[in-house]
Amino acid sequence: MTCITITTWEISDGTNYDVALQNIRDKRMPALKELGASRVCVIRTSDRTSAAITEWPDTATRDAADHAIEAVRSKIHAEDFSRMTGEMRGTVVAEL
Repeated sequence: MTCITITTWEISDGTNYDVALQNIRDKRMPALKELGASRVCVIRTSDRTSAAITEWPDTATRDAADHAIEAVRSKIHAEDFSRMTGEMRGTVVAEL
């Protein structure tokens, strides 16, 4: 069953959003795909915030990637000047 992870992010005040987004496009999204994500989507929610929706083929694939994801998240603040503000994850139970 498909698993979805939704994370919310905020860049530091004064950080150029386009520069931060370029790092996300060039580094973060391809890394998630390499770890087994089926799809990654980033939504800009305000001048300084974004949400990332990552689709995984199943919970086992997401859980197997968990250690690598946590290692990357620990470096993101220093590299991208952003911080994770929230996370939700679960299996898809209905879709249209």
